Amino acid sequence: MGLWARADTTPELFDALGLGLFALMTDLRRVRRTQERVVQSSGADPPSLAVAFLTELITLNAVEGFLARKIQTRPVGNPPTALLARLWGEPFDAERHTRHFEVKAATYHEISVDLERHRARVIVDI
Repeated sequence: MGLWARADTTPELFDALGLGLFALMTDLRRVRRTQERVVQSSGADPPSLAVAFLTELITLNAVEGFLARKIQTRPVGNPPTALLARLWGEPFDAERHTRHFEVKAATYHEISVDLERHRARVIVDI
């Protein structure tokens, strides 16, 4: 399965990738912003940073059941090789949240991260 994201800025592009990931997992309209989490990621280049970021989000979901409804990233470097992300959401609640797909990993297969045009494509394993 793939995530495709477009945005106006680099931070918004990473925000969109993260939200796209959580949208594969559940209906985001049912996720409340009652808790906050912070994650950090780093990578040698934009594609590896995207995979590292999504891997952190997958791990957060696997360990805590956390679902994000809003994400705000702050890339570091030009091009970015690290980012700090704040996430607002809540843990999965079977009474309110639907379970769409269990995302197991973000991959490098056919990855594309174009920071000039603010577009990205990442294939994930489900």
